[in-house]
Amino acid sequence: MTFQRARTEEQREIRRRAILAMASAMLDEMPVAAVTLNELSRRVGLAKPNVLRYFESREAVLLELLDQFLQEWLAELADELAAGVDVDLPMVERATAVAEIIGRSLSGRVVLCDLFGAQGSVLEHNVSVEVVTRYKRASLARLATVTELIKKYLPELGENATLFSLQAMVMAGALSAYSTPPPSLRAAYEAEPELARFHLELKDSLELALTAALLGVLPRQ
Repeated sequence: MTFQRARTEEQREIRRRAILAMASAMLDEMPVAAVTLNELSRRVGLAKPNVLRYFESREAVLLELLDQFLQEWLAELADELAAGVDVDLPMVERATAVAEIIGRSLSGRVVLCDLFGAQGSVLEHNVSVEVVTRYKRASLARLATVTELIKKYLPELGENATLFSLQAMVMAGALSAYSTPPPSLRAAYEAEPELARFHLELKDSLELALTAALLGVLPRQ
């Protein structure tokens, strides 16, 4: 892919979208840690300095993708909760259903979970105050969205709905690191199956962790 010089705002927006689309495609092939600005520039057909005209760093690209993927997930989660939670069930049964649906939904989005895991330790570094502030403002809006979704089915949570929403995303990121071991660790697990106790299946582990967390913040009956 090659580009002529972008001269209009429309052309610049096309360039930005192309960079984001290529970064997204790379994340389908490799973990967040393996995505480099040099490789992104090569694949998108732009010199590295030209990519930096649109995004100040690799982390800035990935933060924007994280927000994009998060919005897409929330749109689907609304439909999944509507189809899977009976609002007439007792509180604990509703809570269990909500936790299972969120766990299943997140575990099907491995890239999103990988980005969650890298957010605090990697993605929010090497970016300007302007970029990270813009991202955090958007994150507050996404957090409010997921909080309202959960409160729709579990109004008993009250203010704890926000806490649980944040915990859900943090746990998804943390557990994803243990569900996709690198090649050397996979080889170690195969050579010594006892070591595989440290390998966690994301779906099962996330559903269990979310159920425990949600039941823990619910008011006692």
